[in-house]
Amino acid sequence: MKKIILPFLLAGAAVASAAWAQPTEKPEGFLCCNMRSAYGWISDINYETEGGQIIPLGTPLKVTGYGFNRAHVLIDGQKQSIGNDYSRTLPLNVFIKRYVIPTNPQEKLAQFAPHIQAAIRASKVTKGMTREQVIMSVGYPVTSENPSLDAKVWRFWLGSFSEYRVRFDDAGLVDRIDADFDIEHKVIQP
Repeated sequence: MKKIILPFLLAGAAVASAAWAQPTEKPEGFLCCNMRSAYGWISDINYETEGGQIIPLGTPLKVTGYGFNRAHVLIDGQKQSIGNDYSRTLPLNVFIKRYVIPTNPQEKLAQFAPHIQAAIRASKVTKGMTREQVIMSVGYPVTSENPSLDAKVWRFWLGSFSEYRVRFDDAGLVDRIDADFDIEHKVIQP
């Protein structure tokens, strides 16, 4: 019996260690999207926090290492960590490639219509945006609640009890943003 179980235990240990393996690649590039930072922590949920700040898309950054469900980065010489708090269905190396991109998104932003540019710079969503523009403005929707980026509805949170939903039409453009009255002004650009 021991001879039969031992290979299964060893195989299970190998799979588990591969799943917990930290990425070795340390990309350098630009922040994909507007992300909120508080006290050196950037969470994928992108909550608004007291004492926090928005780090604008296109900010240069470099991955310096990895921890448990996080990547350590340097942004403007400051140490920060980008936490994979709610998108843990993504391996850390895939997760970090969403946020550290090789080309500056400011170049693409400059090509958008003025009202779209204004919404993105304000970290807000407006009707007519593409999925890419929503991501640039408010970050990726977390995979724990949004398993597919092709979904017609993306759920976001400004805080624990401040959910808003971005709805896309058949052409992939925002046609509606649903938010509670108390946060509409913070997430919707008229």
